[in-house]
Amino acid sequence: MAEAQNIPAGSTTAGSIAVAAESTVATRMSAPPSFDVADFPVPHGREEEWRFTPLERLRGLHDGTAVAGGVLNVEVNAPEGVVVETVDRGDKRLGKAGTPVDRVAAQAYSSFEKASVVSVPKEMVLTEPIRISVHGEGGTAYGHQVVELGAFAEAVVVIDHTGDAVLAANVDFVVGDGAKLTVVSVQDWDDKAVHVAQHNALIGRDASFKSVVVTFGGNLVRLHPRVTYAGTGGEAQLFGLYFTDRGQHQEHRLLVTHNVPHCKSNAVYKGALQGEGAHAVWIGDVLIEATAEGTDTYEMNRNLVLTDGARVDSVPNLEIETGEIVGAGHASATGRFDDEQLFYLMSRGIPADEARRLVVRGFFAELVQQIGLPDVEERLLAKIDAELEASV
Repeated sequence: MAEAQNIPAGSTTAGSIAVAAESTVATRMSAPPSFDVADFPVPHGREEEWRFTPLERLRGLHDGTAVAGGVLNVEVNAPEGVVVETVDRGDKRLGKAGTPVDRVAAQAYSSFEKASVVSVPKEMVLTEPIRISVHGEGGTAYGHQVVELGAFAEAVVVIDHTGDAVLAANVDFVVGDGAKLTVVSVQDWDDKAVHVAQHNALIGRDASFKSVVVTFGGNLVRLHPRVTYAGTGGEAQLFGLYFTDRGQHQEHRLLVTHNVPHCKSNAVYKGALQGEGAHAVWIGDVLIEATAEGTDTYEMNRNLVLTDGARVDSVPNLEIETGEIVGAGHASATGRFDDEQLFYLMSRGIPADEARRLVVRGFFAELVQQIGLPDVEERLLAKIDAELEASV
């Protein structure tokens, strides 16, 4: 069952479980998935999928008034043997992993001119990561990125977002049978940036997909990771880390659709918040369809509120349409900074600032370790320390 505890004022935690019920995950969307922006009504903030998002801060991405004209530089550094292409809209690999589920994602798909496709040939095992740099230099931009692994290939991809932009994008991950893909997406934007993206992962038979989403920067960041399975035995691990500062809105909306038998998924997102007007939103949806017997799934969200004035909305949802599963569950909790932990460390001679840093680092430690790249891990820990120092 859903779990909620130690919820500070200004925060909400809710959850639901539906068994053999009508598809509530699908009906929470205002329109069916579509590549055509005209199929989606302009949101007004009353829709389920938009009720937590401050539409006035989307800079016109939701209503068609945002006109492309910004500068967005995308650079791909890949090991030898990886194929990197810039393709036109008609390439058949675009949209293969998933269809836009809201107006902004459809607007992004309808508006981009060129897409970047990174392909790892079958059975290739990379020992160095593929690094994709997305740097904004101002203005509005629409993008599309595809990462495709052939059967039994293995790769780690780091997507790094920096600079200033109003960006709407779709990112597709196609994982071939028996392949293993780890993706680290870092949102380290400048203070005024707006980033709205749908991440689609299509996981092949006996394939493994691990996503680590790290969100620090930006005025508004709204990410929508989605997972579906193309064959039995697939496994998805979805990890997320976010540090929401004064005035920032950071929203992560997950949907895992178990549509074939004997697949696994595990989602763990953790966030820390500080400062007046800091707002974090986490929506975790898991749908186990009637055909998905033998499913094993779990999702969890934890939030640490460091100061007054911050707000968390955490909503895990689980829908089960078959009783023949291995396991399914979800949990959510939001709590204030533990003064007892701080006192314990200070009583042993550790200064208050250092003790505070240790507590927050410990809170994030299990997720940082999932990255597996020392340079990225060190950078993120340094970023956490800088955020904490700024608040002292």
